[in-house]
Amino acid sequence: MAIDLGSARTKAWMPDHGLIVDEPTIISPGADGGSRPVHRGVVVDEAGAARILERLLGHRAGLGHYSMVVLTTPVLCAGQHQRVVRAALEVLDARVVLTIDGVKAAALGAGADLARPLLVLDIGAGLTEVGLLVDGGLTQAHRLDVGTSDLGATTTVAELVQSIVAVVTDLLRLDCGGLVVDALDRGPLLTGGGALRPEITYRLAKQLAAPVRPAPAPQTAAVRGAGLAMVAADRHPTLTGQPL
Repeated sequence: MAIDLGSARTKAWMPDHGLIVDEPTIISPGADGGSRPVHRGVVVDEAGAARILERLLGHRAGLGHYSMVVLTTPVLCAGQHQRVVRAALEVLDARVVLTIDGVKAAALGAGADLARPLLVLDIGAGLTEVGLLVDGGLTQAHRLDVGTSDLGATTTVAELVQSIVAVVTDLLRLDCGGLVVDALDRGPLLTGGGALRPEITYRLAKQLAAPVRPAPAPQTAAVRGAGLAMVAADRHPTLTGQPL
């Protein structure tokens, strides 16, 4: 099973079943809105995250035992987050737990050609990630602690777009600048819930002077890509001991 444990929603995907869960990442939803164990992409409440996973995925009739779980993780997440989220996943009693960078998973889920340099702009509810993929590997990554849930409250669309453009501009100044130019000529891939907002796509394309391409069903691209990586890992047992 592939899992995307996001700040706003938890998604899960399985072979032969497709998307089986797409629910709010909230503990005990109620009139008060419930509490959220994931903040800006990072698990801040291990027990709460475990409760959500148990409630949503612990007893899925007809799906059987989870022999392998592939989890999307934010770029540049600390080792502490990895340890906490793996501990929370113990409620699923999976034999193997693997992780994959969310931006790489989103590119896989979008069906992107990874043989060429690709710039992925993943705009989620509480986190925005920018990743440069070269030959399928993540070579540069940046994260911004802002997302669509901040729009209209503390941040405008123009400010969010300007922050992303500033990150891309910084990438152009690095040794990988030539690869970034190639990726911009090709067109950045826009994923996450932010890709559903035309004004974000328009502003990014205008300010980057590049053909920004929203992924198909961008809000589920990461979990679909994690699922594809899981299938590949299951066919190649030598991959099951390392990040994907």
